[in-house]
Amino acid sequence: MDKTFKYATMTEALDNLAKQGYTIDYNVEFDELSADAANYDIDVLYRYEGESDPADESSVYGISNTQTGDKGVFVAGNLSLIEGRKRDIILDLEMKYKDKH
Repeated sequence: MDKTFKYATMTEALDNLAKQGYTIDYNVEFDELSADAANYDIDVLYRYEGESDPADESSVYGISNTQTGDKGVFVAGNLSLIEGRKRDIILDLEMKYKDKH
């Protein structure tokens, strides 16, 4: 089952995820995710493409820790603009997500 959700806006996606307990902001708390990346999974993924330019893409990830149950969100613009370990971790999590779905 595809868990890529469609919402009118990123704010709507974030609000819905917050209601489901995704309260940690992994954009701010990325070191927590980075320290133990193997124990995290993407549960839900929302992609938003700009109306005027499909390359103007943003993604909202609902991410959980498989060991502790902690849940949070990560918001990314175009992943090609994210550098280093942060990009590698998100891409690895996304590949794991795609393998499951």
